[in-house]
Amino acid sequence: MPNFPRRRAKSAAQAKLPKTSRFSRFARRARGEDLDRPRHRGIYLLPNAFTTAALFCGFYAIVMAMNQKFEHAAWAIFIAMVLDGLDGRVARLTNTQSEFGAQYDSLSDMVSFGAAPALVVYEWSLRGLGKLGWIAAFVYCAGAALRLARFNTNIEVVDKRYFQGMPSPSAAALMAGIVLMMVELEVSGLEMAWASWGIAVFAGLTMVSNVPFYSFKDINFRKSVPFIAVFLIALALALIAIKPAVTLFPLFAVYGLSGYVVAAWRAAKGKKVSLIQTDMDSDDPSERR
Repeated sequence: MPNFPRRRAKSAAQAKLPKTSRFSRFARRARGEDLDRPRHRGIYLLPNAFTTAALFCGFYAIVMAMNQKFEHAAWAIFIAMVLDGLDGRVARLTNTQSEFGAQYDSLSDMVSFGAAPALVVYEWSLRGLGKLGWIAAFVYCAGAALRLARFNTNIEVVDKRYFQGMPSPSAAALMAGIVLMMVELEVSGLEMAWASWGIAVFAGLTMVSNVPFYSFKDINFRKSVPFIAVFLIALALALIAIKPAVTLFPLFAVYGLSGYVVAAWRAAKGKKVSLIQTDMDSDDPSERR
């Protein structure tokens, strides 16, 4: 009779090992046992999908401006603002922050809030000014690029309560807002050429200034507020909803001027207008990030 090899007997150490299944790693992760392991570097889908959508809106705004559909282009910039505000919050809520996401977000912002608003306003109003027109558009575009580069390098040393210079989404809203309002009022862009020129130069220079703009990052949404505050918020949203094309530009214009009011207030109190923290600054923790 032929002899067939028998299975090797299990050693005592192997017999004591617990049985594991292919789903055991998910059970350990649910119990929190793998939280101390270093996370793998990678590209996360959800937050980068919002960033890609914002990038598409910026590209769409450029295409619409080239086709002389300025209302569509302006609304695309505002939609890009909403998406840009969501991608970072989604990344923090889902714990999917990455260096790739931060760099990708900056590149998307350069298209949506730098190149797109400059081209939209140039095609809508500044083309008739010749060289002065495209110089104003370039001042805005260069200001947005410098603003984003400075934000990435100074993010660890700037007072968290304020932005150093006007943020690029607000500057883009200022540019797109004037287009929306004038289209709604049926005013030609050529009639607003010098006003558009002034807004473009103002927004570009304000982005690279040291003027502090309130960031709203220290607002605690979990804290109770008076009833009148909720009513005023609802009233403001209702007013915006009635005529968004007319109310958005004045809203962001007020924000664009608020930085200079804050700078004057800080100068009157003897505080530095620059928000970069140095060793000579106050040791008061409330003044630091």
